[in-house]
Amino acid sequence: MSGGLVLSTYSSTICPQWTLRWDTKTSNSRYRIHHKLKTLASSSSADSVVVSGELLEQVDKELSKGDDRAALSLVKDSHSKPGGLKAFGAARQVPQRLYSLDELKLNGIEASSLLAPKDTTLGAIERNLLIAALLGFISAWNAFDFGPEELLYTSLPLFFIWTLDTVAFAGGFSSLVLDTIGHNISQKYHNRVIQHEAGHFLIAYMLGILPKGYTLSSLEAFQREGSLNVQAGTVFVDFEFTEQISQGRVTATMLNKFSCIALAGVATEYLLYGYAEGGLADVNTLDGLLRSLGFTQKKADSQVRWAVLNTVLILRRHEQARTLLAKAMSEGKSVGSCIDVIEKNIDESDI
Repeated sequence: MSGGLVLSTYSSTICPQWTLRWDTKTSNSRYRIHHKLKTLASSSSADSVVVSGELLEQVDKELSKGDDRAALSLVKDSHSKPGGLKAFGAARQVPQRLYSLDELKLNGIEASSLLAPKDTTLGAIERNLLIAALLGFISAWNAFDFGPEELLYTSLPLFFIWTLDTVAFAGGFSSLVLDTIGHNISQKYHNRVIQHEAGHFLIAYMLGILPKGYTLSSLEAFQREGSLNVQAGTVFVDFEFTEQISQGRVTATMLNKFSCIALAGVATEYLLYGYAEGGLADVNTLDGLLRSLGFTQKKADSQVRWAVLNTVLILRRHEQARTLLAKAMSEGKSVGSCIDVIEKNIDESDI
């Protein structure tokens, strides 16, 4: 479930350009003005919905054509227009400083349960499959009275397939099979993957990184990309990040965004289940980036703790938007439709 970066609000409030003179002879003037303002506000709100809908349809078209720059430009430019996207890059964030583990605990965050994910669900499924396969093999051996030669003929193809998958596809085929089984027999696992990716999507959008696509299973990723080495995840319009990486320097602002997006999946799982199972690759990716930038352990810890606190607080404030976003993603909605869900359900008092 790796979702790393492969990493002005328009108000409908009407401000009249005239002054009111209250007169005892016009006792119903307050009603007429109030009614007029309500009518204008309703009209403005309807226009905003139309503009926003058309804008997001265009964003989807640009993303489908692979024109990431045009899609991002549309979203950024919308801020100054009626019906603009108010939540893009508008997350309220905590001050960046060194936070202690005790400060995280005071905010209800147990870092060890969040930063050390262990996929016990898939692990249990894998163990049960191996036990079932072993028992089935033993039963077949006894039933058909297999000898050493039959055992060799049966074992060699299986060993060859396992070796080929490990060497050529880095375990991609076995991961695809295991993930597919997990989605079909474990509703908990299925739901957790959806919530995990919704966390990545929401945090990226609210920090000003445009998502450009997502997949919720290894099978879906394989069908879309045609590669066994691609897992489920969320991908983003990340040319600004990759340009900085290629130049050998990453700005503090971009690093902060990357850190929060990388940890958004495990943070979402932690908030919903009390611990994270998926997302180890996300944590390792962030750790590798910080080491490649020459961060000391103390500086890396500071960056990660800030990102954890910042991400968790954003997710808490916008829980409803994340919940509805996860529902939209589970239904296979387009990126534009998912953004529309965020925009319609975001708490404007918290951005």
